Amino acid sequence: MSRTAEFLINIRSIIKLHESMLREICGEYKLALIEATIVSFLHNNPGKDTAADIVELRMLSKGNVSQAVESLIQRSLLRREQDAADRRRIHLFLTPAAEPIIQSMERLWARFEDEIFAGLSRDERAIFERVNDRISANTRQAMAGRIRK
Repeated sequence: MSRTAEFLINIRSIIKLHESMLREICGEYKLALIEATIVSFLHNNPGKDTAADIVELRMLSKGNVSQAVESLIQRSLLRREQDAADRRRIHLFLTPAAEPIIQSMERLWARFEDEIFAGLSRDERAIFERVNDRISANTRQAMAGRIRK
């Protein structure tokens, strides 16, 4: 198998593991996967708090995000607030009712990291983080070039 194929399979495997762990939260709190993804995103990305941010950064469908946001608002897990400077922008905020979900997610993400980084030293993790940052920057740059074409 080529290194590229191995790399892509590994990325997909990590995503599948992440989603399978997130489904544990879904079962516990009766959430759809996209709802749990949105709660996780808003908790982990301060300042990235609009539906457009979620669509762009998580590469999710605008319609699916819109429906999930509405469901989370109906369940009192999210609230929305108009931007003071631009009334067209709507910011999303987790409510205190989402706190038990967030606490469960934090425990789950600690377990996720323990599992995928098992056997790696602190130095190896630091190297991974630097290499991953560089690959991410390269990917964003390559994607930006393709979008312009």
